[in-house]
Amino acid sequence: MESKIKNLIKEILKNLEIENENTFSIEHPEDNKNGDYSSNVAMVYAKSNKTNPKDLAEKIKIELEKNLPKEIEKVEIAGPGFINLYLSRDFFINSVKKILEDKNFGRNNIFEGKKVMVEYTQPNPFKPFHIGHLMSNTIGESISRIVEFSGAKVIRANYQGDVGPHVAKAIYQMLKNKNSTNSVMTKNISLSEKANYIGQSYKEGSDVYENDEKIKKEIDEINKKIYEKSDKEINKIYDWGRMVTLEAFEEIYKVLGTNFNYYFFESVMAPIGEKIVRENCNENKLNSIFEKSDGAIVFHAEKYDSKLHTRVFITSQGMPTYETKEIGLTLTKFEKENLDISLVTTAIEQADYMKVVQKAISLMYPELEKKMKHITHGMMRFTSGKMSSRKGNVVTGESLLYDSFKKVASIMSNSKLGDKTLKTGETNEKIDENFDKEVLGVAKKVGVAALKYSILKSSLGSDIVYDFEKSISFEGDSGPYLQYSIVRANSVLEKAKKENILPNFIINDSTTTEIEKLLYIFPEIVFRGAKEFEPHYIVNYLIELARAYNTFYGNTKIINKDNFVSSYKIALTMAFSIVIKNGLYLLGIEVPEKM
Repeated sequence: MESKIKNLIKEILKNLEIENENTFSIEHPEDNKNGDYSSNVAMVYAKSNKTNPKDLAEKIKIELEKNLPKEIEKVEIAGPGFINLYLSRDFFINSVKKILEDKNFGRNNIFEGKKVMVEYTQPNPFKPFHIGHLMSNTIGESISRIVEFSGAKVIRANYQGDVGPHVAKAIYQMLKNKNSTNSVMTKNISLSEKANYIGQSYKEGSDVYENDEKIKKEIDEINKKIYEKSDKEINKIYDWGRMVTLEAFEEIYKVLGTNFNYYFFESVMAPIGEKIVRENCNENKLNSIFEKSDGAIVFHAEKYDSKLHTRVFITSQGMPTYETKEIGLTLTKFEKENLDISLVTTAIEQADYMKVVQKAISLMYPELEKKMKHITHGMMRFTSGKMSSRKGNVVTGESLLYDSFKKVASIMSNSKLGDKTLKTGETNEKIDENFDKEVLGVAKKVGVAALKYSILKSSLGSDIVYDFEKSISFEGDSGPYLQYSIVRANSVLEKAKKENILPNFIINDSTTTEIEKLLYIFPEIVFRGAKEFEPHYIVNYLIELARAYNTFYGNTKIINKDNFVSSYKIALTMAFSIVIKNGLYLLGIEVPEKM
């Protein structure tokens, strides 16, 4: 509808002999009393045509009314020259009908025929799955679904640091505690307990690395041996620790609803990137991209862009850095798949580092420059100090998830789900055993929704202030509220089915409801979210739609088999259910059967 109005106005400008060079907007007014669409076209073109905006708006209005499409009921001029358009009652009824005819309502084709790889999550073996990984996973999965819903073939990729100083720190500590390590490696204990031991070893190894120069040298030596695979004992611990932590990550991906097509690893990317860097470091060539500096190989990015800086790509010890591995990764991605777009999600503090890497890649492979896009997210802060954690003094992404599950399960146990008695679980490892399975199944979906909604509701790049209690609330601005709204609507539809009330489009009311004024907009919201890679547009739309439906539910008797209008109310409820389900899918949020 937005495109139709825009094209109509462009044609009118042409007929009025006004050059259509400037950009004018077609938007939804904040207050729908001012119409369903509003345009600033008269204000944009008035000055260049030496006329008053209101006068020009009147001219455009007259032309519009000469051939007014049946979807538009009336046109009004407001303020300094805004043109407000009001859609007809028939338009809204037909839009509800269209939704019921198209279960994929909201799809678009802006990425039709495009192959897009989205890289996200990126946890490192030998380290805990922290909150940054949870944020990256949530954002990357949502963007993947939005782009896929917009016509692209999406390839999901996960890049993991299975070599580097962090691995050496963990292995140093595990070698130091050899008896405990052997015990954990051979004991019949849970996967989570094994992963926790490795994570704790990393933390302890990291602490001593920073504070003891002698130990620092030992750990640096272990790091070299890991790359070289030259020490049998180190290799054994490395292989075991890598396997355990990767398996532990998979358990988290299952809970989050993510499946990857590719797993890339630093151990594989390092030699590929190193070869490329060394090939492009030649002191005898004027166009050499990389340069030697005090035994290291560096890239002086500021030579090409004053906003960038110098970074080391190979250390003076001959070790490839993250930057070099990133080059290997990028080239591998494009070699494996003929990509049109490569999207990478990371924390915002990596933005400058990624710009330098992308600049180096663009100089070597200019054809890739426009195909690479870096999407950053902010940090998560808590409203009330530190939260409890099973992994020391840091709140991990895993502990945050399980804290949500347990809290929601406690609420559920006293709700309509029924007379379920919860046992008290003290650790994350035992949660599946200690909680009623039916309650826990719903609690996991609701807990994931609470976190994902909190992460996605703000525009990307901004920090998130996470309020644990508000996030799991079934009322207000939360993921569980959206789930509760669709569960309520589905319950109404189930009851209507039993009463044999089928959707129909016969009405006796000329007043358009708030839900109708929101439902038809969904494709526009998805389009904008896809174009800008911004899920928060969908989040904000869904919460507004849910509130409108719940107001409608509270003020209206929907099921009444003695009133023929009940059939249209059921059609409206069904349209709401389809739209909110599609929207929640794009956010990576599942819909429970009951709450």
